[in-house]
Amino acid sequence: MRIACVGGEPRYTLDFFGEAMPGAGPYDEANVPLDPVRQPAAGRRRRGCAQGAIASAATISTIPFEATTRPTIVRRVSDRTVIRVCVAGITGWTGRPVADAIERSDDLELVGGVSRSAPDSYSSVAEALDAVEADVLVDYTHATAVKGNVISAIERGVNVVVGSSGLSGDDYDEIDAAAHERGVGVVAAGNFSLTAAILLRAATDAARYLGAWEVIDFSSAGKADAPSGTARELAERLGDVRAPDVAVPVEDVVGPPGARGATVAGTQVHSVRLPSFIVSTEVVFAAEGERLTIRHDAGETPAPYVAGTLLAIRAVPGRVGLTRGLDRLLE
Repeated sequence: MRIACVGGEPRYTLDFFGEAMPGAGPYDEANVPLDPVRQPAAGRRRRGCAQGAIASAATISTIPFEATTRPTIVRRVSDRTVIRVCVAGITGWTGRPVADAIERSDDLELVGGVSRSAPDSYSSVAEALDAVEADVLVDYTHATAVKGNVISAIERGVNVVVGSSGLSGDDYDEIDAAAHERGVGVVAAGNFSLTAAILLRAATDAARYLGAWEVIDFSSAGKADAPSGTARELAERLGDVRAPDVAVPVEDVVGPPGARGATVAGTQVHSVRLPSFIVSTEVVFAAEGERLTIRHDAGETPAPYVAGTLLAIRAVPGRVGLTRGLDRLLE
């Protein structure tokens, strides 16, 4: 993330570099072969669990719950509670390392995976959740699939962590209503990296004092959805603070109105899609005689998304309704 201030004094820049994915965006599923699945000790193969966890002799107990709501924690191994997780997009650029991290965690269990490209995975979220007991679905798929996946999980009483982009404000309203009706939690973030969460927090703080801003969204040429989930979430969070000052309304622009970008929650967002970009999100604040730029630049590995996703997996059981933004889990 880069924070820069331009005014009467020299320009100062402070850089923090996060990591994100190459290609079509951090949340698209890549056609990467699924790793071989190890057989659990009991001899049953868990479809979609790359490097499947070995079943161990343990005391299993359940917690009573209402028929309409899945329990927060349904399995206990020794003195540890275990959250069972299904990953949609398990062969993808982010889904694969998230699944690997789940398998390395003592308090998480990978029980299934969904992929279009791996024969050992389930072909749909509905098929997976009808076949395995899961407490949390993690979705790192595609903008065209994510809403249906989330609704399928909610209908089955499964909590959801949403890492895919492409959902609109209306989509999130529908998801929030469905989650409240079923008594489950949904945690969604346009970006699960810590530095992106700091971008959100810093930008919303700045919007309380600076009245004018616009957002610029950079991504690879192949990313189909625009704006990115990070840019959309940023614009909506800024809109929660207040509407920006606009000297010339978009409808009064002389020339093509599209030249002023898209209006998202009152903020003008400009999406750039060119080769060599990964994912970058920039918000420019301006006042008389000065400007403030806050920017998050992503690198070429999924590592920063993994820690944030695991945090969300552990936080979502017990919540009801939609929580948007990783920064909300850091409070």
